[in-house]
Amino acid sequence: MEQVSKKMVRQAHHPEPSRRITGEIEIIPPAWKAIQKEIKNVPDFKKKVENSLEKTVTELVALILEGAIKLDASDIHIEPEETQAKMRTRIDGILQDVLVFNLETYQTVLSRIKLVSGIKLNITDRPQDGRFSVFMEKTMIELRVSTLPAEYGESIVLRILNPKSLIEMEALGLRKDLLDVMTKEIKRPNGILIVTGPTGCGKTTTLYALLKKIQRPELKIITIEDPIEYHLKGISQTQINKAKGYDFASGLKSIMRQDPDVVLVGEIRDTETAKTALQAALTGHLVLSTVHTNDAAGTVARLVTLEAKPSNIGPALNIAIAQRLVRKVCQECSEMKTAPAPILKKIKSGLRGISKSVKIPSLKAGLKIPQIKGCKNCNFTGYRGRVGLFETFLVDDEMEKFILKSPSIAELRNLAVKKRMIPIYQDGLIKVLEGITTIEEVERVTGEQN
Repeated sequence: MEQVSKKMVRQAHHPEPSRRITGEIEIIPPAWKAIQKEIKNVPDFKKKVENSLEKTVTELVALILEGAIKLDASDIHIEPEETQAKMRTRIDGILQDVLVFNLETYQTVLSRIKLVSGIKLNITDRPQDGRFSVFMEKTMIELRVSTLPAEYGESIVLRILNPKSLIEMEALGLRKDLLDVMTKEIKRPNGILIVTGPTGCGKTTTLYALLKKIQRPELKIITIEDPIEYHLKGISQTQINKAKGYDFASGLKSIMRQDPDVVLVGEIRDTETAKTALQAALTGHLVLSTVHTNDAAGTVARLVTLEAKPSNIGPALNIAIAQRLVRKVCQECSEMKTAPAPILKKIKSGLRGISKSVKIPSLKAGLKIPQIKGCKNCNFTGYRGRVGLFETFLVDDEMEKFILKSPSIAELRNLAVKKRMIPIYQDGLIKVLEGITTIEEVERVTGEQN
């Protein structure tokens, strides 16, 4: 087994690195150009790594990182088994097997990743977290590392935070009517805008897209995050540090003494943060944040469970946005084909009662929808890239009065639909009709509707 030392934390594929700082890896242009030429899909990645298993651990780990970044993977998973280890990458939200390798290679890779990410090598019986950065083409890509004791060793997950994931608000997948509403809402000087949904549904991407749209020199914008995922120029970003007593609640109180115009709170997860965020929204600040709920209507109930008063929620809440991510059909191999009768019936049923303010194609026999195939361009999945599905409701005078009654989630949802909210499932069906995704993908993410 190759001895791993601090000297190995250096510029990948470079004989004389310009810096040797633990926590940084540089990929020089020739290496990156070669990867871009040789790796087009997961099979290419697998072949390249298999042919490099005899290289030094420094080169092997660099290659794994380069390949995953080239394929726009969000995560790399390395999982030890009884006689071997398995590596998988998450692309467009779906894990894909890359290859298996022997346990000796796994141990060297584990040690290398631990070293560069600042994780203690001699601790194997408890979870550890670390981070490091990859520099390539004048871009810094941060990686969050997590190790977890498992049956046959430590499971490793590397989360890739690529700045190219930061997109404009117009690219999120918002319908024209929603884009107009959101553009208007982020211009308001006060109130709170909450994005909700499960882990990994794109909430942070949406918040950053909104910040980029809001940002201008005359505004003071401060964030408090756990952790800072992407760095935005011209914005003061802070990261919680529980060990030093800097959490969302205490940090938010400190931020308010900095006289901000706009505040981003990474997540409202406790009573004190909820109350402070609502108070900030009521006292002349625009607050952006997230909560974990299944739908937009659940936002109010979640705040109530955090002991926020309905008398504060109603006046403070401007808009609640729920979202999911679905894969887009591959533009290289997908085809528009006539929808089978059962699928057409399902689409008609799903769009029954949809607001007339949203224009949809005529749902007649002969309607064409996307059908996937699979090719090298999409890793043979039929899908490439992802887009958001959204549902939102605005808090107007009627909704504010209704919130004061502490309604159930179902009651609030019914009122929101009456006020022209398009549920996530219907938004998904609209994107099917637009040729963006498939009904199978919408149902995978939102669940099949009755």
